[in-house]
Amino acid sequence: MEKIIIKMGASSDHFGAYSENCPGIFGAGNTVHEAKENVLKGLKLFIDQNKNNLPDILKGDYELEYKFDIPSFLSYYSKIFTKPALERITGINQKQLFHYESGLRNPSEKTVKKIETAIHEFSNELNQIHFT
Repeated sequence: MEKIIIKMGASSDHFGAYSENCPGIFGAGNTVHEAKENVLKGLKLFIDQNKNNLPDILKGDYELEYKFDIPSFLSYYSKIFTKPALERITGINQKQLFHYESGLRNPSEKTVKKIETAIHEFSNELNQIHFT
């Protein structure tokens, strides 16, 4: 199955998204959810308008994978993950996380990977929870 990589980014007033490996697919919205919905509409429109000349990636089965930059991730998920919670999950202190979210500092590749790994491990842990 092919993956269409959608890059998500935040500006001061909205979220934007575009495909990094299938040109012509993009979207935007006031929230990440709206941007994702807009990407799906854009994808459908792209397919409808290019039925006879589709890129190979769209000819078979595919799925969407979303990639966030660190400031956009921290900004969007700040309503779910507080800085103290993210500090506990990632091991990165709150002040540093604030600097990354605000753009005052940029995390190194190693730190980006550390955040990503911690979030995935936390997600996997949540997926193992069942209620009785």
